[in-house]
Amino acid sequence: MSLGRYVVDAVLVEGRSPSELARQHGISRSWIHQLVTRFKAGGYEALEPRSRRPHSCAHQVDPQTEALILRLRDGLTAGGLDAGARTIAHHLIPLVGQVPSIPTIWRILSRQGRVKPQPHKRPKSSFIRFEAALPNQLWQGDITLWALADGTEVEILNLIDDHSRLLVASDARLRFKAADVLHSFVAAGQTWGLPESLLTDIQTWWWPLELGSVRPAV
Repeated sequence: MSLGRYVVDAVLVEGRSPSELARQHGISRSWIHQLVTRFKAGGYEALEPRSRRPHSCAHQVDPQTEALILRLRDGLTAGGLDAGARTIAHHLIPLVGQVPSIPTIWRILSRQGRVKPQPHKRPKSSFIRFEAALPNQLWQGDITLWALADGTEVEILNLIDDHSRLLVASDARLRFKAADVLHSFVAAGQTWGLPESLLTDIQTWWWPLELGSVRPAV
């Protein structure tokens, strides 16, 4: 027997005082009176806990809009066009009074099987970035091709400390030669001190004694 039914029977059948029941069971008199009122209106069924779920959802999408979202998805996909939620939202502007949010559109597409799962993709949380434990333990070097405003293509050499993320060197040339890279590296070393090792796209370099003995690590 539930507490609500016990309280109602105690008041209406046994004639016990609501104040007495409230003191004995640590409940409020107002709740007891509510139970009695609900019982008189609907019997024992009215004493069952009532759902707190709202009767309506303000952001719920109506069936017509949901069907339109699915048609737009299918049509854009068939035409080889972008069919993402943002694009669908843009196409909905002249068609519906209130355009659903981007996450809501994605939920509709997922629920209706319009989004194909891609289990081969690893979650970002599974990637752990390696980081050097100390400054100057490892520098990373990379050359990036960049186009200037007049169309001229140049190369940019960046050297970054892997621990602190400090940009120790950033030089630009039309084309980098080995001697140019070495010059930028030596200049950065004179300012910040030589690192224990240097990681590039080719291999990792280290120099245990002096710059003259630089050689690739095996």
